[in-house]
Amino acid sequence: METKVRQGVEDRIREWGRELGFAAVGIAGTELAAEEARLMEWLGRGWHGEMDYMARHGERRARPAELVPGTASVITARLDYKPAGARDSWEVLEDPERAFVSRYALGRDYHKVLRAKLQALADRMTAELGQFAYRVFTDSAPVMEVSLARRSGLGWRGKHTLLLSRDAGSMYFLGELFVSLDLARDAPTTEHCGTCNRCIDICPTQAIVAPYQLDARRCISYLTIENKGSIPEEFRPLMGNRIYGCDDCQLVCPWNKYAKDAATPDFAVRNGLDDARLVDLFAWTEEEFNRRFEGSAIRRIGHERWLRNIAVALGNAPSTPAIVATLEARRSHPSALVREHVEWALARHNSGTDLD
Repeated sequence: METKVRQGVEDRIREWGRELGFAAVGIAGTELAAEEARLMEWLGRGWHGEMDYMARHGERRARPAELVPGTASVITARLDYKPAGARDSWEVLEDPERAFVSRYALGRDYHKVLRAKLQALADRMTAELGQFAYRVFTDSAPVMEVSLARRSGLGWRGKHTLLLSRDAGSMYFLGELFVSLDLARDAPTTEHCGTCNRCIDICPTQAIVAPYQLDARRCISYLTIENKGSIPEEFRPLMGNRIYGCDDCQLVCPWNKYAKDAATPDFAVRNGLDDARLVDLFAWTEEEFNRRFEGSAIRRIGHERWLRNIAVALGNAPSTPAIVATLEARRSHPSALVREHVEWALARHNSGTDLD
């Protein structure tokens, strides 16, 4: 049931959000008709790959009031994640014996951090405004968070499909509160990509097939995280040393010169993942993997896919005795998935492919 609020309460909600560590808070309505049409077209092309949950929820993703009955407004929030002190991304990418991990995953699982802060905001609102219906979303349900954030004035959709902000680029997480409160909406901001196509041109696998259009099946983030099976051979050489996610489209974006360091210590680098050697990570046992990644988003892919991803990167690395020996040590791994990718990597080295 829709709940009326006092005039001017929106500014107080934004202030409460900032006190909790959010860099920005906006308010959107529940109308996403234009976005729904584009979503259904994207799903129809099959570009979501194995992400069946996107198709399973279908149109409800674009209809907040149907997804959570009684929703009258959506509060969107931005939480910066750029880890201060992390080794320069390009330096790691240019060192084929090092592992590149997407910078958002170097610290604690953002789902946990973001959910706790959004819940704290809901609690503060309840204490100040009285009871109302709400639901917290942190990239864990079928919510069109970029569209909602755009409509709430937090930024515009870049050609790489991520949200961009003039004062913070794109290195941040988004979260939402679906609320029964009837709140004044913020106005969308203007777009500022212009004629720039750097994100499209840099994509290693050409997953950004056109401005604002992403074929997830080609995306290295999808291939290393969402994809549960074998990585198509055509993409393996293009992955380089990227073992979890890919930041290339963000790294070349001019707006990310304004990206902000994370204000929370939760996103500080753990396990030396900003500058780790591939051979060291490949040697981790399943027990060590689970222990080191307790509270990390990376743990979700499991040890098997972790080894799969690193095997590909080792196949793209220089043919040193240490790298070949590291791969040989996993040649009899119990997992057929791991063995397949190890054999591919060894074949690359044994064939004399120039990997330097």
